[in-house]
Amino acid sequence: MAVTHDMLARGPWSPDQVTCVWREEPFEPCAEDEAAADEALAALRERGSPSHDGLAARLAAFEQRDGGLQLELQPARWSLRLVGSEATRSVSVLCVVRAADGRWLAGRRAPWLASWTGRWTLGAAGAVEVGESPVDAMTRELEEEWSLVPERLTVEALAATPNGLAFLVGLAWLPPGAEAVPDDEHDAHAWWPADVEAWPQEADDTVRRMATLLA
Repeated sequence: MAVTHDMLARGPWSPDQVTCVWREEPFEPCAEDEAAADEALAALRERGSPSHDGLAARLAAFEQRDGGLQLELQPARWSLRLVGSEATRSVSVLCVVRAADGRWLAGRRAPWLASWTGRWTLGAAGAVEVGESPVDAMTRELEEEWSLVPERLTVEALAATPNGLAFLVGLAWLPPGAEAVPDDEHDAHAWWPADVEAWPQEADDTVRRMATLLA
């Protein structure tokens, strides 16, 4: 099923133009969202997916100013991202990856993961840890998932999904000859052509729209 995105802010920005401040007080969800998070964790445990529930980032506020983007984040239960409530607004990063010749790195998410199992996605993605800069989270996820270090990185957009998630989207360009080494979160990967129109059938509308936006 395709997921549409609402553009909250549009770059591009250099990494040093994206700043964040952290609130000390954790987010307190309503009782309904708290119970829904507990149920979602129980469902993950039943199918053998990761069900640990630490703290991650919630987008409390954001502002575009002085040519950059400032994010205000606060600690929140990681599992709230599974709930689908706009009030929770858990933050993730998506770092789309392109080779020096323009090809796009795509990976199919393994069936044991907590979300989007079996779907082809672009680059690396993950939650922002408490106290972490979202830009640092992008490069961390890129290193963890693909053993890659970008030659250059831009932050392209802040977007929201209908199920309450916020994504900070980056675009990483690799040096010539860079090789991607996938971790166990991907059970297949491929380099899709620079021309989005030439992509294979497994590329769904969501990733095609994302690439068109970034291209």
